[in-house]
Amino acid sequence: MHAIVIQTPGGPEALEWTEVPDPEPGPGEVVVEVTAAAVNRADVLQRRGHYPPPPGASPYPGLECSGVITATGPGVADHGVGERVCALLAGGGYAQRVAVPEGQLLPVPRGLSVQESAALPEVACTVWSNVVDVARLRKGDTLLVHGGGGGIGTFAVQLGVALGARVLVTARAAKHDRLRALGADLAIDYTDTDFVAAVRDATDGRGADVVLDIIGGAYLGRNVDVLAPGGRITVIGLQGGRAGELDLGALMAKRGTIAATTLRARPVADKARIVRGVREQVWPLVDAGAIRPVIDRTLPMSDAAEAHRLMEASDHLGKILLLP
Repeated sequence: MHAIVIQTPGGPEALEWTEVPDPEPGPGEVVVEVTAAAVNRADVLQRRGHYPPPPGASPYPGLECSGVITATGPGVADHGVGERVCALLAGGGYAQRVAVPEGQLLPVPRGLSVQESAALPEVACTVWSNVVDVARLRKGDTLLVHGGGGGIGTFAVQLGVALGARVLVTARAAKHDRLRALGADLAIDYTDTDFVAAVRDATDGRGADVVLDIIGGAYLGRNVDVLAPGGRITVIGLQGGRAGELDLGALMAKRGTIAATTLRARPVADKARIVRGVREQVWPLVDAGAIRPVIDRTLPMSDAAEAHRLMEASDHLGKILLLP
């Protein structure tokens, strides 16, 4: 088969479409013939040499895919050859075939093609595990989503609205109309507007109950400032740096909580638990049409370098898909 290989970390040109050995399913694994794989910022970090795959994972980038099962390993009981699935991966999605633990498989939702479903597993698991499982978003809460125009953001807006929350987002102005169409109550242009003041104005001074943050250090202090009493911050990205100044007094005064998580390096059993939660609580919303993948464009997998250039420019809305 062919896969995208990173021989030497670097720019987008480091991504090479190369012939590699076919994967073999281990115990509890299946092999999926890939129909589509989605691009995530974690793939860009891996390409640069900053986010290596966890031990035992495929060395190729790609954290989510869709396709058809072509082989099963020992002990696989609930899935069979020919089944259409999408999958959460620890790596290996940028390839024609990939081995996946069966606990990380999800069915293709009703009303979606196999190709479209590739845009869902990583974002659904990331958003659900942080916004619902960790931050306990409730009906009537205000959810602030940073980076609302990306794959994570467009999914988080829809999930928040579907769960009965009021959703506010930060994003470039060019993306505001589409985000409001997805259900965002307020879109804030972070390039020229203080999001803390904008959120306070929109909530009569109360602030956000839950903040989903992809920026990290650069937003740490302001995320505390924007919290409502008892608010919860979940940090899932470090685009604004690893370190920031934290006023513990301000956090204590608001009885606030900060959590920081990653998904890729979690144990297989923990990923399977998250996938079960997504299957039970999120997939019915997708089946019903309350949540739909937002896909910016599709590209040939051999042109993954161009997909990474688009990702780094941040002009896309939603997901970029690669087709082998």
